[in-house]
Amino acid sequence: MKLVGGLTVALAVIGGLGATGAVAAPGTAAGPRYTAGAPGAGDAYFPYAGNGGYDVQHYDLDVTYTPPAAGAPLVGRLDGTATIDLVATRDLDRFNLDLRDMEVESVTVNGKPAASVAPPAAGVEVEGAAYWHVQDDEERIWELTVQPRPKVKAGQHVQVVVEYGGATTRPEDIEGALYGWVTMADGAMVVSEPEGSMTWYPVSDHQTDKASYSFAITVPEGKVAVANGVQSKAPVTENGRTTWYWDAPDAQASYLTTASVGDFAIRPTTFSQRGVPIIDAVDANLTPARLATTNASLARQAEMIDFYEQYFDDYPFVAYGSIVDDDTVGYALETQTRPVYSRQASEGTVAHELAHQWFGNAVSPERWQDIWLNEGWATYASWMWDEEDGGATVQESYNDWYASEAADSEYWNLQIGDPGPLGLFQDPVYDRGAGTLHALRLELGDEEFFAGTRLWLERYDDSTGTADDFQAVFEEVSGENLDAFFQIWLYEQAKPPATWTLP
Repeated sequence: MKLVGGLTVALAVIGGLGATGAVAAPGTAAGPRYTAGAPGAGDAYFPYAGNGGYDVQHYDLDVTYTPPAAGAPLVGRLDGTATIDLVATRDLDRFNLDLRDMEVESVTVNGKPAASVAPPAAGVEVEGAAYWHVQDDEERIWELTVQPRPKVKAGQHVQVVVEYGGATTRPEDIEGALYGWVTMADGAMVVSEPEGSMTWYPVSDHQTDKASYSFAITVPEGKVAVANGVQSKAPVTENGRTTWYWDAPDAQASYLTTASVGDFAIRPTTFSQRGVPIIDAVDANLTPARLATTNASLARQAEMIDFYEQYFDDYPFVAYGSIVDDDTVGYALETQTRPVYSRQASEGTVAHELAHQWFGNAVSPERWQDIWLNEGWATYASWMWDEEDGGATVQESYNDWYASEAADSEYWNLQIGDPGPLGLFQDPVYDRGAGTLHALRLELGDEEFFAGTRLWLERYDDSTGTADDFQAVFEEVSGENLDAFFQIWLYEQAKPPATWTLP
């Protein structure tokens, strides 16, 4: 890894902090007491994802990307300028950004340069600095520290501009799956769950720090770049390159950003019954069979939105649609407003990723251990759509799932309420998560179940919540104590009973 100013620094702990926060108190009546922002948001699964001491309001990402040459190794080139508008939440001596495998050319804070220096010794003051404090791939620590001068006071609005760049490859998540800015032969697939956005821009890479986004993505002429939201203006082509402009004004978790590049055709916009625009980008290189499957599935998106709105709430964002790429990372992802599909978009997967716009995107898990709130709900909603479309009823889907695993199966050993960082995408998180929701629906009845669902979405919209918050909402609606229910369904390493009655 090439570091700022070519400096090599030893593994250290920033300002004497752990991953969960600063040790000193913010300013007092006697005057400001400046501390370092924490190098992580405090998530037990990914301690260095996100950062403390500030709240990002908006990212303006201006990136130029050159895909690999035909027949060459899968290595591209990305150069970017990230303009980050944030508000300090404490008196800051320094703060961190997450950035992985990129070289930083310059950093300014409110227009003042932050020079590249070695990490200052304890008690040493410098006018301003930006430096790699920790870069450790094995421990999954990628921290860029910015030390502004003058220091930043709590409540102060700050604009940070980072110029950066580097080679793009094919980064992997904690499980060894491709994620982040994944270089492809014809462009890039950008799918960043859980903390892969730092592979392509400096970021507070945790869902507790949502922000709005704007994008200017410059690619070789003939390539198409597709991001979140809506096109803010027509693409502009100059000197053999085209810049694509997108705007995502809704609060968005960083892992849900995309800027995928390829041989896409952006189709004419269609609309849901309530007027939600649906913008699809489909790879021109899909095989006839995959194209037929994709076309049939995408044709149902408006119906699906209309159906889900009956049970949940109005579709929560400015637009919807899809990115269907002939290349593959082996999975689909619910990138906000525009999910990414590998090779083809099947109807069940489209129903799943659409449901995520409510469950996971509008309301995100405050901590990654509660990912069942994302995947269980998306799976359950796809059961609901299957029933609506004339397939199996939700009860039949539940029965089939319940019968598919014997009581002594290792399947039941995973605690879906705390699956561990290597268990985030295991089958029980999806299926037992959906089973949990159906068991709750059977216990409370449809009226209270969907009343609780709508209250959950309303109360935590544009924010995050935990499993405890979810339980509290349903206890509020039903007047029942649900401790035993959620203990059995989320944490017991055993097959839940076939029927459930509250004690």
